[in-house]
Amino acid sequence: MRLDFATLRSLYESGEASPSDVIASVYDKINGTVDPVWISLVPREIALARARAMESDSAARRKPLYGLPFAIKDNIDLAGLPTTAGCPAYSYTPVSDATAVRNLIEAGAIPLGKTNLDQFATGLVGTRSPYGACSSVFDERYISGGSSSGSAVAVASRLVSFALGTDTAGSGRVPAAFNNLIGLKPSRGLLSTIGVVPACRTLDCVSILSSNCHDARTVWKAAKAFDSADPYSRDIREGQDAAPWAAGESFRFGVPSEDQLQFFGDDAAAALFRNAILEMEKLGGQKVEIEFSIFRAAAELLYAGPWVAERLAAIRPFFEARGDEMNPIVREIIAGARRHTAVDAFKAAYRLENLRRAASQEWSRMDVLITPTTGTIYTHEEIETDPIGRNTNLGYYTNFVNLLDLAAVAAPAGFRPNGLPFGISLIGPAFSDEALLIMADRFHRARVDVPGSALCSGPVPPGCLAVAVVGAHLTGQPLNWQLTDRGARMLKSTRTAPCYRLYALGGTPAKPGLLREEGFDGPGIEVEIWAMPANEFGSFVAAIPPPLGIGSVTLEGGEVVKCFLCEPYAVAGAEEITKFGGWRNYLLVATARQAIIR
Repeated sequence: MRLDFATLRSLYESGEASPSDVIASVYDKINGTVDPVWISLVPREIALARARAMESDSAARRKPLYGLPFAIKDNIDLAGLPTTAGCPAYSYTPVSDATAVRNLIEAGAIPLGKTNLDQFATGLVGTRSPYGACSSVFDERYISGGSSSGSAVAVASRLVSFALGTDTAGSGRVPAAFNNLIGLKPSRGLLSTIGVVPACRTLDCVSILSSNCHDARTVWKAAKAFDSADPYSRDIREGQDAAPWAAGESFRFGVPSEDQLQFFGDDAAAALFRNAILEMEKLGGQKVEIEFSIFRAAAELLYAGPWVAERLAAIRPFFEARGDEMNPIVREIIAGARRHTAVDAFKAAYRLENLRRAASQEWSRMDVLITPTTGTIYTHEEIETDPIGRNTNLGYYTNFVNLLDLAAVAAPAGFRPNGLPFGISLIGPAFSDEALLIMADRFHRARVDVPGSALCSGPVPPGCLAVAVVGAHLTGQPLNWQLTDRGARMLKSTRTAPCYRLYALGGTPAKPGLLREEGFDGPGIEVEIWAMPANEFGSFVAAIPPPLGIGSVTLEGGEVVKCFLCEPYAVAGAEEITKFGGWRNYLLVATARQAIIR
């Protein structure tokens, strides 16, 4: 049975199945699971009791995650089940849920259990666990990717509708790529990390694994909330999530230059990435080669720099008392923290700020960064022969994201000839999560049949306001820069409803005045609709000289948007130009008149 949201909602609404039916069938399937996905399970009867209670609650049926089973990486607390972080000696049993887990349960989701991981979330391979090494669902000889290994396999094996992981260095994105899933690494702080065993506390994120972007966004919306108990919690202020490019047919995507791409000998992955670039161009993207060495330099700070000391800070008492009970590779990595000093930490912090400034120059040239999620995939045997070196390779395109305060979505991008999946990552500035999901969904659906409805930004992209312009701010006109300098993007060209008159007001530069007259039946006036970041709207309005101002205008389809309007006193004696249908047509006629006079 498919467990995506659209399928289950259809079954629930039709009465063909109930949440308790689905939970029972999943537990039957789990009993036959060979791969070491789970560390602990919610007792079957407890999960069924939760499902039955929801079935008898009419209000529960309206919840966004009603009756959807989910899994939780075992470094995230679920009350009553042990949290091991992949280390039995570390285990404790929490009395309360992690904040993100609680939010999802309140939204109607049903937790089934805790999933396997690279111990203490230290690894991108999914093999550093005493509970066994997970494999890709496509070939048991190959790794599942980590550290959120069990969470990815649980979704890909159709044991749950979605799963929570964590992602400090790529731990949610890599296993998504190796199991043909969507992996959302949210902006830091949007999902609370209270109740999460820290890896690097300043960088940690709760991540989401699902089969499609629509489901990932639904979970993201339910899980995120400002948490006053979490000192790293953040909320999105007005305009911070602005992505004017997300709704248009034109956007700029950055890619590493050819000499900075690395596939570690995997020619099939290289070919699939080239195909992904072509697909992005078909979707309206303009490819821009960027200086990826800046991002790589930031990535190298994560494990080669003093940030590894955060991993020791997170578990220091346990490490010093019982470190010999840890996975030897994980212990070796965390022990490396001891070679760094406070001076090293400050020097690295200064270095990172310089890299952020340099990266901002690259971001001025692109809307979204597209990279492979990983350059290649490894067998279990290959990881055993070089566990640290090959893990480092897997982080080539992932390790910089949290250090540079970025958001990312890993998306499926085809299969190699040997049947193993390949994925790309869409990366954007902090708080671009929703825009990245919208673009990733477009990319995903362009390649395969995806269940459920497509994501769209609605009439206006995230974080933006729709502004109609009628005169000197039109494309190619002298004040258009007041839009483009604020990051606005044109959405469409259309006309007003017929109840508007247009007048030539003169001035420098020349400009028209738009007035509404009830009962007037004119041709409608040409306008352009622009998406403007909400936090730029105030300065834009402040620059508007009298007699113009901003009001609301009705478009020919009935949509109402903000637009330039004119105060009635200003049209006394002005030439009415309504018959031309718009400012451009009027200017063409006026120019022709002047040519005749000369």
